[in-house]
Amino acid sequence: MRLSTSMIYQQNMNGILNGQSIWQKAGEQLASGTKVTTPSDNPIAASQAIMIGQAQAETDQYTLARTFSRQSMSLELSVLGSIVTAVTSASTEVISAGSVKSDDDRNTQAKVLEGLKEQLLNIANTTDGNGNYIFAGYQTTTAPYVQDPTTKVVSYVGGFTAISQQVDSSRTMTVSNIGPQVFNSAIGDAVKEPDGSIQKDLFATLDIAINTLKTPIADGDTAAQEALQAALATANRGLRNSLNNVSSVESAIGIQSQELDQLDTIGADRKMANSQTKSALVDTDWVSSISTYIMQQASLQAAYTTYQNMRGMSLFQINK
Repeated sequence: MRLSTSMIYQQNMNGILNGQSIWQKAGEQLASGTKVTTPSDNPIAASQAIMIGQAQAETDQYTLARTFSRQSMSLELSVLGSIVTAVTSASTEVISAGSVKSDDDRNTQAKVLEGLKEQLLNIANTTDGNGNYIFAGYQTTTAPYVQDPTTKVVSYVGGFTAISQQVDSSRTMTVSNIGPQVFNSAIGDAVKEPDGSIQKDLFATLDIAINTLKTPIADGDTAAQEALQAALATANRGLRNSLNNVSSVESAIGIQSQELDQLDTIGADRKMANSQTKSALVDTDWVSSISTYIMQQASLQAAYTTYQNMRGMSLFQINK
């Protein structure tokens, strides 16, 4: 093999350039904190890191969805608490009305129940912070309950599909109940009427009590007194059913809230595992990178020194 001065220079220059490339690469890893700055550095690790990043983004998306779901359910729980308070007050009025003797006193209690009915109607048409009706299903821009100005009958005109939210990859839950599930339903063990029917419409129940208390009763009219007591008993059973139903809805939301907490814990563990896996794939190995950086720096300094010494030399000088 023939040697020449230019060949020796070129070999030394190639060594310096290669050393600079390795040294700069180690410096980049130290500066960026990652050992895979481009896919060509490690195609398999880069591909796996992308997949983990996508999984991480999905986890973050579900975490945000659970936050919104928890806010919706928290608002509904607060509203349900107001319903319980109002229905309890109505039950107290209905029970006490059974012992009232005068038409005037009964009329006063009817007005109290009318006020509670208006309060419950207002609650049924509660909106969230964005002006959306929470008991209207997906028809959030329309008040779900309307009252006939003449008959005072309250009707539901909202949507019949409850709002749901996907809170994890395989879990979707109802985050806001529709009005009929709260104001017009009864649980399985509801108190039945003598004919076997179930009084479960909260507003209709209040109308029974209100209309009955507004009806005058002549002195000595035993039949009217018995009809009053029977109507008040029906109203009382209906209010008990409504109260139990609302409590059941509260319990269901409470269970879902606990599930959200569990999903948050699982999501946090999943996020940590993904972060650790991704870190192992692409993050800088600090010990190795620092060691490579220092050794390569020393090697470059030695190569520079050798090159400096050889600049004024030729094969003729070496062979003297």
